[in-house]
Amino acid sequence: MVATEVDVVVIGLGPGGEYAAQKLAEAGLRVVGVEKGLVGGECPFYGCIPSKMMIRAANTIAEARRAVTLAGQGEVTPDWRLVAERIDKQATNHWDDSAHVERLTGAGVRILRGTGRLDGTGRVVVAGTDGSTHELVATRGVVLNAGTVPATLPVDGLDGTPYWTNREVVKVTELPRSLIVIGGGPIGCELTQAFARFGVRVTLLEVAERILGPEEPESSAVVHDVLTGEGVDVRAGVRIERVAHDGEFHVTLAGGDVVSAEQLLVAAGRRTQLSGIGLETVGLSDDLRLVETDERMRAGERLWAVGDITGKGQFTHVSMYQAAVVVRDVLGEDGPWADYRAVSRVTFTDPEVGSVGMTEHQAREAGLQVRVGLAQVPESSRGWIHQAGNEGVIKLVADAERGVLVGASSVAPAGGEVLGLLAAAVHAEIPIATLRTMHFAYPTFHRAVEVALDGLVD
Repeated sequence: MVATEVDVVVIGLGPGGEYAAQKLAEAGLRVVGVEKGLVGGECPFYGCIPSKMMIRAANTIAEARRAVTLAGQGEVTPDWRLVAERIDKQATNHWDDSAHVERLTGAGVRILRGTGRLDGTGRVVVAGTDGSTHELVATRGVVLNAGTVPATLPVDGLDGTPYWTNREVVKVTELPRSLIVIGGGPIGCELTQAFARFGVRVTLLEVAERILGPEEPESSAVVHDVLTGEGVDVRAGVRIERVAHDGEFHVTLAGGDVVSAEQLLVAAGRRTQLSGIGLETVGLSDDLRLVETDERMRAGERLWAVGDITGKGQFTHVSMYQAAVVVRDVLGEDGPWADYRAVSRVTFTDPEVGSVGMTEHQAREAGLQVRVGLAQVPESSRGWIHQAGNEGVIKLVADAERGVLVGASSVAPAGGEVLGLLAAAVHAEIPIATLRTMHFAYPTFHRAVEVALDGLVD
């Protein structure tokens, strides 16, 4: 077979790969994109977009129920069919990626449906889903965006049961009466709250000592209290010994306690899928969990990597940020290059948990002279006005020696939006002295940042 010469091959057309392929093609390069699943990846079809539609609907129900406290009597009857129809028709177009394909092909990208495997520097072999084989030589190089899949759990009895992951849960058309969620990370907490607000009896199991473990303890505590207040049975620090299914799920915990429910959702994180894609042919190990890259996202000679496989955050915005770096490097432009000091993230519970940069623990582990400022959102002017559903906390982590913020968390009804101010402060290293001279609009949730700044102490 004669190999086809192109400029760039992009393996994996999730958000980062899709962005890189489109921009490079628009710049006039010959680009081939390889994808075995849906073009667009996890985010638009099984992750960010459909899950946020669930959350939006659930939050509307919660807000309607708060009317009795703030406005008068009201009643809302949850109807999941509205959510399912919106996800099917608006978010995923019946899980059809035509719009994504057309955008890429319109830019000049050639798309091959299949699995791409590296076969030496700048070389890719594609095993097509139609049984075809394609050999490609990329004169500029290869962009690797292999992505992740839901993590599996080595729990006795789990394999072979009809449990849900994020792939199945977004296609649910009828709600179960009861649900067990394994995993108290962002996905687990978001979906736990959404289903609970639609009337599902939910038990949330987390093996770590607290839910949202990578977040600040204060953030975790707020969400824990809100979930339990809404009727969720939150159990942290548990050990799961086995799972059985006889029409219902039965999860046995260490100590003999058994939790039963009609359905089980496993939201225990995600794992990379790097084995078998030919990394050994370009000087890397075949059993890597993550691909190391430099500031230009280079992973080797004429090889770039973006997205979850780089270990810099399993977020759409990080993947696209990295892809923009790759595009600049491939086109011979001059930076800016990758900088992860101010990676922001939001867990879309209610209240939202926004975070950027280092936690207090990470800053102390790094040997910084740490100062911490806290502000309770319910005690702020906007929090007091908001009243029902006003839980939250603003936490600032400062490097006292340099006089700048190195991390922050904003837990509030609009925590993700408040985070914008804090992310800018961390990213640009705005002096704390300058932040203290700002005008903080009254009465807003972000005004609580001013209180946290004033409270910075060792």
